[in-house]
Amino acid sequence: MHRFAISAFLFLLVSMPLGSARAELDIEITQGAGHRTPVAVVPFGWVGNASDVPLDIAEVISNDLTRSGRFAPIAIRDMLQKPTEGAKVDFDDWSILGVEAVIIGRVTQTGANAYKVQFQLFDVFGRDQLVGYSMPASRGTMRRIAHRAADMIYEKLTGIKGVFDTKVAYVTAQLRAGKQYYSLVVSDQDGENEHTIMESTDPIMSPAWSPDSRRLAYVSFEGNKSSVFVQTLRTGNRSQVSSKAGINGAPSFSPDGRKLVVTLGGIDGNLDIYVLDINSRQTRRLTTHRAIDTEGSWSPDGRYIYFTSDRSGGPQIYRVSTNGGSVERITYEGSYNARPRLSPDGLKLAMVHNDRGNYRIAVMDMERDDLLILSTGRQDESPSFAPNSDTLIYATRQGRDGVLETVSADGLIRQRMASGQGDVREPVWSPYQRF
Repeated sequence: MHRFAISAFLFLLVSMPLGSARAELDIEITQGAGHRTPVAVVPFGWVGNASDVPLDIAEVISNDLTRSGRFAPIAIRDMLQKPTEGAKVDFDDWSILGVEAVIIGRVTQTGANAYKVQFQLFDVFGRDQLVGYSMPASRGTMRRIAHRAADMIYEKLTGIKGVFDTKVAYVTAQLRAGKQYYSLVVSDQDGENEHTIMESTDPIMSPAWSPDSRRLAYVSFEGNKSSVFVQTLRTGNRSQVSSKAGINGAPSFSPDGRKLVVTLGGIDGNLDIYVLDINSRQTRRLTTHRAIDTEGSWSPDGRYIYFTSDRSGGPQIYRVSTNGGSVERITYEGSYNARPRLSPDGLKLAMVHNDRGNYRIAVMDMERDDLLILSTGRQDESPSFAPNSDTLIYATRQGRDGVLETVSADGLIRQRMASGQGDVREPVWSPYQRF
């Protein structure tokens, strides 16, 4: 069986070394943009009980902007003033420091567990306000409010929609009391608020978000067989949606959230692409080739399924209409292209590409067919686009450990997300959340 089929179905069984995993991801910028815009995120004012400050909003915003790789917030100690009201912003002071944008704000306690978060973004050179917003919050939503503020600031300054208020799902493996445990984990995109969705001594793999970010589909090997499950995050309820004889794998939600594309293979092991109706459990076969067809994913408009197949002699990416019909080959550059994932805007196709013996993440421009290699590892896999189509997350190796990395779609900004010890694999970025 080709490597792409092994990675699609069995990598957790054969490539995850035993280890222990720490509770949250540490994020390190390993490559930044050439010029990072200097900004100032002034400590927010607080109006309320002095001992009841729920969260340092300014710190969260500053960390978000720093991790984007595009901004360089100045140190608080270097600030010549710390205004919390727009009328008190002295643009000359910020000009002296070379700061191009200033963020100020205030948190006001309005009840026992009720707050109002206000923030303003100022253009120092233009000497005017770019954004001003006020949002209600509770202790439980305060961090999300800070991420939403960072998203608005980021979009105003870059023209690119922010993704700070999104989540990432991934699989971890750790050894406890002599047993290997596999966990499906969800965290904020910055590694905070990590919680385990499902844990088992049987392998878990191929997580996929629903379009409303409220459910996850994944493959579990409970009972020594592969099955596809769909789990609701808020309630924890899950249902087994595919457990046919043989292989059940690689689920991906349709844009309307009602169907999954899955890979199914009978006891003879021949793998094909199917569409599964989640409610009725009825399946419809899209490919019938004797080759291995796997790793299907939907185009954003729901018209096509992109998948990996070795029907041409080696793994390449193809597509087929969701109504069935003839199959079209998409990739021709190189001997190995697998794990296709289209960007949410439909303009880019991410894949695992064999680059001179190294398996790396590459992106193809769908209009020009240009291929850009983004990662630098030897065994990179599982690319997933952020909902703004500007950044990808993928799995790579750091020594014996599996870690996650993010990279901008132009390859200029890269970050590493490590759990300390053990393996972290199979990342998938959530769509935008509904508040």
